[in-house]
Amino acid sequence: MSEALDTHTPTAKTKSQKSAAAFDLPKFELPKFELPKMEIPAAFREIAEKSVSQAKETYEKMKSAAEEATDVIEDTYATASKGAADYGLKVIEAARENTNASFDFATKLMTVKSLAEVVELSTAHARKQFEAFTAQSKDLVALAQKVTTDTVEPVKESVSKVFKKVA
Repeated sequence: MSEALDTHTPTAKTKSQKSAAAFDLPKFELPKFELPKMEIPAAFREIAEKSVSQAKETYEKMKSAAEEATDVIEDTYATASKGAADYGLKVIEAARENTNASFDFATKLMTVKSLAEVVELSTAHARKQFEAFTAQSKDLVALAQKVTTDTVEPVKESVSKVFKKVA
């Protein structure tokens, strides 16, 4: 029984050996042909060497360009992240200012004695808020433009430099 399980012993037969033995098929071996030795012409060898050399040069150029592009992308991402954080902080600052102005308005509104004071206070508050909103919008637009320029300009410069190198 151990012979049937042990395939490493010389007496154990595989399935293909058993089936070949059952049909008494002869073993088949591929004939061995000797290939003639051929000399590669010098022109072909020269072309192949030039092709390999050009492929190596092109690979090095592309590798260098890819490394530079990676550096630019990393720098661009860092610049964009910092710009987005600055923009977010500016929005939070504007929201804080607007909230404080609203609470100040509500506090002053509690002390009014007449309808005329309510109208006067409301008008003054609306004017201040409109001016604040205008100033905040200008600041946010300027910051967004600066972040966009700081992010895009290095990309434009490096892309044109990389393509000049590759070309």
